[in-house]
Amino acid sequence: MYPAIAIAGPTASGKSNLALYLAERFDGEIVNYDSLQLFRHLNIGTAKPSAADQSRVPHHLIDILEPDEDFSAGQYQWRAREVLNDIRKRKRVPILVGGTGLYLRAVIEGLFDGPQRSIYWRARMEIIAREKGREYLHSLLERLDPSSAARIAPRDLPKVIRAIEVRLTTGRSLSSHLDAAPRRPIQGFKFNVVGLDPPREALYERIEVRVRQMWEVGLVEEVTQILESGVAPEANAFRAIGYRQVLEYIDGAISLDEAIMLTGRETRRYAKRQLTWFKKQHSLTWFDGFGSEDEMKERIHQFIDHAFGNSGQSLNSASPGI
Repeated sequence: MYPAIAIAGPTASGKSNLALYLAERFDGEIVNYDSLQLFRHLNIGTAKPSAADQSRVPHHLIDILEPDEDFSAGQYQWRAREVLNDIRKRKRVPILVGGTGLYLRAVIEGLFDGPQRSIYWRARMEIIAREKGREYLHSLLERLDPSSAARIAPRDLPKVIRAIEVRLTTGRSLSSHLDAAPRRPIQGFKFNVVGLDPPREALYERIEVRVRQMWEVGLVEEVTQILESGVAPEANAFRAIGYRQVLEYIDGAISLDEAIMLTGRETRRYAKRQLTWFKKQHSLTWFDGFGSEDEMKERIHQFIDHAFGNSGQSLNSASPGI
């Protein structure tokens, strides 16, 4: 099995810094699994690695989409697995880093290959959600597919809509489809996944600093330039935290102070959701602290090297440059 590394954790926990450190020590290449860093021109609001950082080691799956393009987890799975195989051919170590848990799971565990999407039912459900709210839509799912409703939170609108869509399109519950068509895990790679779990108050302080820096260094100007290039405000990329608030500020719906406050609040909530998601994955090894701290980087370096050695697949044998 070929060695591979993945780094998980909430936003602002130092994942990118740790990835660079490990890539330089293990002769690695970084593979992004943050859904927003896929988009070109969205640099400040996504905390995208700088040009200098990207020049230190090869980075993949960054700046591959225009802001108004659609891109699914299934498409990401296909592209990322292709990149991983290319890295293996070069005898280098792939290091996945990002914050979109579904994308990481898509690569390692595979995705449910279910029925095709129904534009008709999807549009109907989105209208109902806007008019009657997410709770109403979730109550509809409880009547149609109780087992899916039990594991999908009412706030997770995309999953609620998908489960209803599958039930109405096929006449069968999503759970029955999952049982009949299990996921297809990646073949040929041995992943070691580490998670960063910093102290909560310290993490929130870093988030606040990062958010204010984003606004100070030109987040509004970044959005304005993208809009002036012809991208519509309704583009998928603008649904992201920070970008939504900039659009509201530009429209005059909220003040600058309100926009910054809301961005910080939503980012903190997003960090909590990320931790909840990742902690449900049983294959992670957690480290308490930030990935940008020197002591933490060395601890994780030693842990990964030891873990692969014990599994019979040394990182040194995978990459002659180490």
